Amino acid sequence: MATVMVVDDAMFMRKKCAQVLSQNGYAVVEAASGVEALTAYQQEKPDCVLLDITMPDMDGIQALRELLKVDPDAKVSMCSAMGQQGIVIEALKMGAKDFVVKPFDVARVIGSVKKMIG
Repeated sequence: MATVMVVDDAMFMRKKCAQVLSQNGYAVVEAASGVEALTAYQQEKPDCVLLDITMPDMDGIQALRELLKVDPDAKVSMCSAMGQQGIVIEALKMGAKDFVVKPFDVARVIGSVKKMIG
């Protein structure tokens, strides 16, 4: 069973995404911030990460940069609200594998995870 880490400071979004993933056969690790995500990533070694862009303390771009330092092969999909296309493009250039627009479309979330882990 593949493990997906969901990183979002909004508990509602994190829980909703985690529920969708677990209903589709994935194990889920949750993190509420970029800092928490770095620690959890090193402990849990998830197969891929769904990473929110807009978070306090450490935003998704900073978290992506740090995750890729820890694991250059990290499979990360950015989660963004509409209107963040410039940031998404920057993240893709840095090494993110995909992006998902909020509010989440279930098929798109699962598709992104499948794209990352094959």
